[in-house]
Parts: sequence; structure tokens; C-alpha cells
Amino acid sequence: MINVTIIGASGYAGAELVRLLANHGKCRVVHLVAKGSGGRRFEEIYPALGYLSALRGMVVEDVDGDFSPQTAAAVDDADVVFLALPHGASVPFVRACLAKGKRVIDLGADFRFRDVAVYERWYGKHDYPELCAETVYGLVEAHREQIPGQKLIANPGCYVTGATLAMLPLVKAGLVDLNTLIFDSKSGVSGAGRGLKEGSLYGECSESIKAYGVASHRHTPEIEQNLSEAAGRPVTVSFTPHLTPMNRGILTTAYAALNEAGQKADLAAVFAECYGGERFIRLLPEGKMPETKWIQGTNYVVIGFTVDRRVNRVIVCSVLDNLVKGAAGQAVQNMNLMFGFPEEEGLELMPLFP
Repeated sequence: MINVTIIGASGYAGAELVRLLANHGKCRVVHLVAKGSGGRRFEEIYPALGYLSALRGMVVEDVDGDFSPQTAAAVDDADVVFLALPHGASVPFVRACLAKGKRVIDLGADFRFRDVAVYERWYGKHDYPELCAETVYGLVEAHREQIPGQKLIANPGCYVTGATLAMLPLVKAGLVDLNTLIFDSKSGVSGAGRGLKEGSLYGECSESIKAYGVASHRHTPEIEQNLSEAAGRPVTVSFTPHLTPMNRGILTTAYAALNEAGQKADLAAVFAECYGGERFIRLLPEGKMPETKWIQGTNYVVIGFTVDRRVNRVIVCSVLDNLVKGAAGQAVQNMNLMFGFPEEEGLELMPLFP
């Protein structure tokens, strides 16, 4: 049994970590830490999670931008620390946790990029660049062998997970024209976080759908990093995210022109070879497409594809829950591998339907 501290427990991703880990058979949550919530019982912040006996009466500890003595004590008691913090806020906590010999899983973007210059182009100055090249990127289905025993895991972005997994088998097999990759993703409102934002208000986003971050979304270079690694050469993509009036879920539709080899290949067999043994990926028969309702509240990714023979273009759809496989669930999956637990421990969840 290991002890867990969650820093950033009051946000949506942090609360999802609490929900998953409170029912995990191999760990106990010993500290919940969150900015501006110190002294409040967790069930006051999230009444829906107050039914969990492991959390009843648990008081959230406050944190500011620095690694305070109170936070240091919460880290001392933990075997692993989850950071569910805004982008750019993780560095002081990672530095302090590693100095104390603790394992860290960071749900933010601070350590996702091996090339610091790419990070700084999209996010701003990095204060711990020497660690970036050594951090393991926690997309389990691509880097499973690198995760066990690691000290620091960078959890992938939610859009990135769906987009990468949709095209990874075809890019890796060299079956698509790498100059034609297009990703169109639609996310539920919880992806914007719990903070008060005008665009996330009910009256603003209900009965509407909109594109945002067009040609400028920060997940674009992360998708490119993953697919460049799979292709063995630099890859540039077009990525457009959309906000949709639902709470959870991401639907990604990915497009690419098939090259000569791709036009002749059995694409279903390529997907099956890549993902056939994966615990949390479900493949649909060719021509059948997934729906976000199928994965709500779970760690699964469901993938379907078809080929438009008129234009020799493959169209792949993936769905995932942005708060689970797109954030907290993938983080728990990484923790399980990090500590040698069964990969599915705490994650065998049935979807909420309807």
C-alpha cells in the first residue's frame, strides 16, 4: 500500500484523481492540497464525492505559489505526488519533490516537451530545462516500457491523447502522407477547467459549438512531437479544437491521405497489431464510428475508421473522457505501471449510460 498526495485537488482533474484513488486497492490518499481551499472539508467543495468513506471529513490543505513548509509536510508523507496545477506552476513542486526522493506525476504541460525551445515557443520561459529531456512522457500505449520505476512522469494532454492514438498506428507503419495530417477535435466544457471563464458560462456555451485556438492551440506541438517520434522524422499537423455543450468527452476526427503502401494495406490489421493487447483501447469494425457517450467516466479510448476511396483518404475517429483517460485516469494508469501494480487497478470503470 502506498501513500498519495494530490496538489491541486480542487480542480476538475484533481477531483477526478480523488474519485479514482479513493477506490484504488493499492494506495491511500493522505493529503489533499489546493490553493484557496485550505481548512475546508473536501466534501464541502465536491458534495458528490462526500459519499466515499475514505474521504469523509478529510480537510484540504492550502498552498500558494511557493513550496511552503505545510506542503513540504504533505509531500514527506507521500510515496507519490500528483500535480494537477495550471501550466507553468509545477516546476517548484517537481524540484522539491524530487529532492526529497518522491515520485511525481505531473498533469500539466511543464515537462511534456523534450525540446525546451518548443515549450518556450508555446508556453513561455521554462525554469527547470535540464530535466525536460530526462522526463518520461506518459502516453502508456507508446511508452509503457519506460514508465516502471521512473521518478517523474509527464501526463499527456487530453486532446493530444485522442489525436495521437487515432493516427499512431498508421504513421508508425508508414502508410500515410505525413504532409496531410489534419485533426478536428470537439471537447466537453469541463476541459476548460473549474475556474470562472466567460466562455464557459452556461449562457455562453449552451446550444452552441465553436472553434477556438485555431492554428494556435498549445496541444499542436505535443501532437507533432508524438507523431514525429513515431515517423522517425519531423511531422507538422493542422489541429482545430472545438468547445461543445456537453460536460465530458472528446471526439477527435483525424484525416490523412493514404500513400501507395497505405492504399494496399489492411488497415484494420494494422490497428489490431498496434493495439490488440491494450487494456484500455477498443477497436471498432471498419466503417463503425464511436460516440462520446460510450466512454463517459471511464479510462477507455474507442477508435473507428473508414477509407474514402474516392480521394484515397483515411478517416479515423477516437473518443475518450477528457477528465479520465485525458487526465486523471491516464495519471493513475501511469502510477500503476510506475509501482508495478496491475495496469487496470482502480480503473475498471463502466461508462455512465445514458
